Amino acid sequence: MIGFGQHQVFKIYHLLRNKLVTDILNPINISTSTSVFRWKPAAWLRVNGADAANFLQGQFTQELRGLAAGEARYGLWLSVKGKVLADSFVCRGAEPDEFCIGSYFSPAAVIRDRLESHIIADDVMIEDVTDAWSGVSLLGESAPAPLVGFSFRGRRSREPVMEWVYPRSITAEFAGAREIDAVEMTRRRIEAGIPAVPVDIGPGDLPNEGGLEADAISFTKGCYLGQEVMARLKSMGQVRRRLLRVHGTGAGAPAPPAPLFLGARQVGELRSAIDDEAGGFLGLAMLSLLHLTPEAALAFAPDAAPVVRLIDAP
Repeated sequence: MIGFGQHQVFKIYHLLRNKLVTDILNPINISTSTSVFRWKPAAWLRVNGADAANFLQGQFTQELRGLAAGEARYGLWLSVKGKVLADSFVCRGAEPDEFCIGSYFSPAAVIRDRLESHIIADDVMIEDVTDAWSGVSLLGESAPAPLVGFSFRGRRSREPVMEWVYPRSITAEFAGAREIDAVEMTRRRIEAGIPAVPVDIGPGDLPNEGGLEADAISFTKGCYLGQEVMARLKSMGQVRRRLLRVHGTGAGAPAPPAPLFLGARQVGELRSAIDDEAGGFLGLAMLSLLHLTPEAALAFAPDAAPVVRLIDAP
């Protein structure tokens, strides 16, 4: 993890929170091999209180003990049945009992409601500060570590990604970088087979069905909501559905979610899609593994001409 553990950076962070410093990182010189993608977090929550650390440890799918100030871990917020309600990065803040919870796509209200529904007598306060924060993804091996805000390894594409989340009072300009748009960022994510939560994996799905068990689940930490289901899935060794990369031909994909058929049988649905620069479209589809073979050709209607083929083996 890339952090900001220096004392002077914490001081700047608190000054920024109190609106005493603005526009201090303009411009930032970075390598021409680094790409920049600007984004707005769907969620950025500040959690503090004497019980914050223990409370989050008992709710999040990843191990948070030993998380140093400025570090972040990626994981999930599950239902009691182990279904994926939201995903996020949990960042350790500068103050002893302070954490920030940030997500690319999972709404702040969903995460906040999920947490607040389990606060009983805990000294935990949750504040939605999403509108006060901005994000930048720096893609490439030579991406620098920013000096203000939170920085951590992201989940965007096959290449290394460092996320920088900073107060919106800062105007961040980058000299020497190529800026990319949301379409290209989505294409890179789908090419890498990285699901967006809750679009590709959501409240009706298990983490393992989206291939998230390796990166988002700890099987060695103590209890958390949904942990028993995760333990059973680990002992079973497999699931009956998987999110797989697919390629389609034709002018474009129907608006997701779109049902997918193998002959007359519906075997799943297309969850997300983006035009392929080489023609057709790339997508992520949740598919039943019971009737699929690597050579399977799928259609968007029963017994229709197949237009979708698998990139990943089922």
